[in-house]
Amino acid sequence: MVFFGGFLLVLLSTFVIDHFDLFRLRQVWLNFRQKTYTHSGFKVTFFYKFVRHPLYVGWIMSFWGAPVMTAGHLLFAVGMTAYILIAIRYEERDLVKFLGDDYLRYQEKVPMLIPKLGKGHDTVKPGGQGLPH
Repeated sequence: MVFFGGFLLVLLSTFVIDHFDLFRLRQVWLNFRQKTYTHSGFKVTFFYKFVRHPLYVGWIMSFWGAPVMTAGHLLFAVGMTAYILIAIRYEERDLVKFLGDDYLRYQEKVPMLIPKLGKGHDTVKPGGQGLPH
């Protein structure tokens, strides 16, 4: 269940953040129609209210939730998890640069990979009072 749940989380997370924008399909379509690409802006919805990186959580679940853990798969899981943990640091640095204070407030309120279970989640509002919707 963990293995397939991880892949389902990955798939659903791509649609939550705009699947077509993520895979650059929107940019290609707009270019084809000779329209200018505009960034959709920062918003926090669904899984992103609980963890900042649900895509990565899904991948990690899939790596570690394999039905059979061979030595080769263990090496793969360790290596990919290390890669993700390193990549998150660079990605978050770029997100702070690109999104500024909105992302800094988001970092303060929402955990990186492990959700705060059993606690109420802060609702945050744009302009310094929380998460933009």
